[in-house]
Amino acid sequence: MSLAFAQTETDTRSRIMETAERLFREIGYQKTTVADIARTLKMSPANVYRFFDSKKAINEAVAERLMRHVEATIAGIAAGPGTAEARLREMILVMHRMNEGLYTSDQRMHEMVETAMNESWQVVEGHIHRKCAIFEGVVREGIGTGEFAPGDPHTVSHCVQLCMMRYFHPLLLVQCGGTPGPSIEELTDFVMRAVKTPA
Repeated sequence: MSLAFAQTETDTRSRIMETAERLFREIGYQKTTVADIARTLKMSPANVYRFFDSKKAINEAVAERLMRHVEATIAGIAAGPGTAEARLREMILVMHRMNEGLYTSDQRMHEMVETAMNESWQVVEGHIHRKCAIFEGVVREGIGTGEFAPGDPHTVSHCVQLCMMRYFHPLLLVQCGGTPGPSIEELTDFVMRAVKTPA
């Protein structure tokens, strides 16, 4: 396979995903058909099926691309300057804002994510593992420098994320949106007091 052909194939896959995501936002995941995607791209459904064997596969690819974008953003924060606490705080706030923007501000996109969580758990599970590794790395740094209290980085980072689940999880963001409770800033302050080395 030539490099030019391989690039064309990659570009076509990207165009299909971009078009699918746009249609999911405009008319909803359930109402969008492979024929709709093909028609928008001015190609045949058979050509779309060359790249994705089902609408479910397209949804998985779109969901994974959105999740990878979130991961890349928090990974950039994790690798950046500043204390472990400052970076962990920013990761929490940015992840919340991105998930809220991607999955709750548009009900049709929420439908797509809910479908992925129900029908394509392996895609979501991969995201969870990658995201957890990023959080664990920062927690490990903080424990190593004495900024955070001694503990197992894996357990501590999972506890931090579990505490923030209401503000991370796409379904809980919607279900708990109007429920009284601490703000994300207040909850983050609470979590940081729990993990930091006592003064």
